[in-house]
Amino acid sequence: MFRHNLLVIYRNFKRFKSTFFINLTGLSAGLACSLLIYLWVNDELNVDKFHEKDGQLFQVMENRIQAQGILTAQSTSGSLAETLKSEMPEVEYAISSKLFAATLSAGNNDFRSKGRYAGKDIFNMFSYNLEQGDANQVLNDKSSIVISEKLARNLFHTTQNIIGKSIEFEHEKQFVVSGIFKGTPPNSSEQFDFVVSFEQYIEKYPNSVKWGNSGPDAFVLLKSGADVDQFNKKIANLVKVKSNGEVTHRTPFVRPYSSGYLHGKYENGLPVGGRIEYVRLFSIIAVFILMIACINFMNLSTAKASGRMKEVGIKKAIGAYRETLIYQYLGESMLMTFLSLFLSVLIVLLFLPQFNEITGKDLTLHYDPKLVFSLLGVVIVTGLISGSYPALYLSGFNPISVLKGRLNVSAGEVWARKGLVVFQFTISVILIVSVIVVYKQVGFVQSQNLGYNKDNLVYFTREGKMGDDAKMETFLSELKNTPGIVNASSIGHDMTGHNSGTYGIWWEGKTEDNKTEFENVGVNYEMMQTLGIQMKEGRLFSRDFSADSSKIIFNEAAVKFMGLKDPIGKTIKLWGDDMQIVGVAKDFHFESLHENVKPLFFRLSQGDTYIIMVKIAAGKEKPVLASMGELYKKHNPGFSLDYKFLDQEYQAQYAAEQRVASLSKYFAGLAILISCLGLFGLAAFTAERRLKEIGIRKVLGSSVFSIVYLLSSDFTKLVIAAIVIALPVSYLITGYWLQSFALHISLEVWYFLGAGVAALCIAWLTVGMQAVKAAHVNPLECLKSE
Repeated sequence: MFRHNLLVIYRNFKRFKSTFFINLTGLSAGLACSLLIYLWVNDELNVDKFHEKDGQLFQVMENRIQAQGILTAQSTSGSLAETLKSEMPEVEYAISSKLFAATLSAGNNDFRSKGRYAGKDIFNMFSYNLEQGDANQVLNDKSSIVISEKLARNLFHTTQNIIGKSIEFEHEKQFVVSGIFKGTPPNSSEQFDFVVSFEQYIEKYPNSVKWGNSGPDAFVLLKSGADVDQFNKKIANLVKVKSNGEVTHRTPFVRPYSSGYLHGKYENGLPVGGRIEYVRLFSIIAVFILMIACINFMNLSTAKASGRMKEVGIKKAIGAYRETLIYQYLGESMLMTFLSLFLSVLIVLLFLPQFNEITGKDLTLHYDPKLVFSLLGVVIVTGLISGSYPALYLSGFNPISVLKGRLNVSAGEVWARKGLVVFQFTISVILIVSVIVVYKQVGFVQSQNLGYNKDNLVYFTREGKMGDDAKMETFLSELKNTPGIVNASSIGHDMTGHNSGTYGIWWEGKTEDNKTEFENVGVNYEMMQTLGIQMKEGRLFSRDFSADSSKIIFNEAAVKFMGLKDPIGKTIKLWGDDMQIVGVAKDFHFESLHENVKPLFFRLSQGDTYIIMVKIAAGKEKPVLASMGELYKKHNPGFSLDYKFLDQEYQAQYAAEQRVASLSKYFAGLAILISCLGLFGLAAFTAERRLKEIGIRKVLGSSVFSIVYLLSSDFTKLVIAAIVIALPVSYLITGYWLQSFALHISLEVWYFLGAGVAALCIAWLTVGMQAVKAAHVNPLECLKSE
């Protein structure tokens, strides 16, 4: 019997080839898309979850009161971690930490690597798999260094017998290898290849330990069973108490470390989302695309089943049991869904490299019980639902009624099928609108005038001999004389986010309510000219004025916040020192366009400029970079020029949005394709059922156009209904997404009308192919059986 049923299923697949391939293609594409999204979502959800003590691991954050509201920051005082460890019994371990980059050398091998200043208990808190060395001792000596296996191979070409060997740090200090760790896994939000003692950070930035300042991050491992809410209440006034009441606007609290990656966005002191929004978005898209594919499969399966009524009647008339028919139709449906599952896995394996390139991940398809059971569940449910109509409904018919042709399709069945088609195209139109809006917003961000010129600007960090101000000036002087270089200077800000802030500004008329964090930017001479920052009033720093180190330049937002009228020439206090305002710069965006322009000031301070920026003439990038590399080696031997383009780093701030744009484009296209496959199949089925009607109409003189219109009108109404439903929904969704940007495009009518027209034209093309084919059929072929 089993063999017989397989033979019958094979013959039915062969008989209805078009339906078979439409079902197979649509369901396979939907499953493959959902599987790819699952891999991405699962990876996102597991970032930073690999630490064995994840449930006890927390990051210290600070809520800082400002005039515009509460700013939530992750930088803390360099003294905070040690204080928490020594004074709070709930804390098992606590460290301060800061990521950075440096050049490490061993023999003739020089490598610029990402590193981390960290407290000595880092390997007791985080699961970075220390392969060699004792976690309790590797950072006890401030001259110790722990390196990754990858860095060990780069420096020593081996991971064996290197404990105790020396590594030169920035060609200035000697560090001794005290341990080797496996390396940071791909699903770690912090990537680094070496760790040095946090005491090195304090030596370099001694003011970081003051309670009024902030810079490093702080992490704590709470003891098992500790009450987090009570702990947050205990530490709320810690900064105020330790600063003897001088710092009253900063309130520390802890959040789970592994939640920071997905839930890193705060507004007015409260978490309001972050990357988790995109995880939810793509999860919903995966569900909808899978639903579209399943709807296609069920629609076509049930539509074709109604054409097999006589088959059911004949089988029952010659003695087939109802149970036999149920097994046959369910088996046919289940076999189709499992074939689709097999094909979808092949599609995923084929396109996974391209998907990884788009998402910037290194995803692999491997055995995952949760994934396997989820896929099997989807496949079984889809197969059972789509096969239940012929299996349970048709198999229960009276064979005499069926063979006499007295059964008609119920109105409920027709409306259900139409409703599913409307649902499919509603989702497709929403996705089309979303793609248009996301692409327009990303384009807007990329072309937005930031208030300075980021094009052809190269920057790199001062290191080695460049750390000496006099030698840096000599280097900058030679750079300016290099053909193709427009200007060069140094700055303490990379122009791609919040770098350093202070509350230490006083001005006449300031009250206790005038609290906000001013962005602090140290600059060298000609830096503002290099950036192309425009002045609203006053002047720039100049070598013609010897006392400019006691002068200050604010941006428009700062002057507005302070309420200063005619600010040029007025004196303010910065950290207790008198500073005279000599200029007001026009507002520019030093953070992403998700943020409004915040108060900022420039001060002339070579010692606080750790980044060199070079403006290159357009079209001269390649020869200039080669010349810069040679000049850098001459002035800073042992170091390689590790530069970045400012415009590329600016765009990197919107990596998530750019990936959303790319993925949405593919998902929208796939949703339309699957929907149209279903529409194509239903149109073919409709045309097939109405062949005799078409033949009669042609005999009576109907034109091809009138027949095409007849077959297309019903489907057109369904698509228009979907558009009417989709447009207001898409307006609300895209409007909500745009609110995450401080500056964003306006939603224009053509975005929505264009999406609706596109969906309608695609539907017409899909249905029209079948309608034209049916309209050209020979009426004799349709009517000869009569």
